[in-house]
Amino acid sequence: MKIRIYGNSVRFRLSKTEVGQLENEGYLEETTDFGPAQFAYAVQKSPVNKLQARFEHNKITLEVPEMLLAGWAANNTVGFEGNMPLGDGGSLLMLIEKDFKCLDNVDEDQSDNYDNPKTC
Repeated sequence: MKIRIYGNSVRFRLSKTEVGQLENEGYLEETTDFGPAQFAYAVQKSPVNKLQARFEHNKITLEVPEMLLAGWAANNTVGFEGNMPLGDGGSLLMLIEKDFKCLDNVDEDQSDNYDNPKTC
């Protein structure tokens, strides 16, 4: 699972295995060590009716509606997005997507990523 944070947006990208795991088990979590502290990010299946996020104890958790995840591993839906209002009048853009293989050469293992639709 990868995350990309830019301003008031957060995007989660999941491999094939991770999409299946989220659909079946309902939870994924990764951590990054910073020596004495850790940063964590998680995706959780939830009975909510739209995407929601929270940041507690150095962890971002994206809650994804159960209804969106049903069949996601097997269908052609790339992902889901939502905007969560913030107390200051702004909003947080949230995206969760299937991770596609890159079109250029990269040094990371992409064997579990989805085929890029631009190459099909």
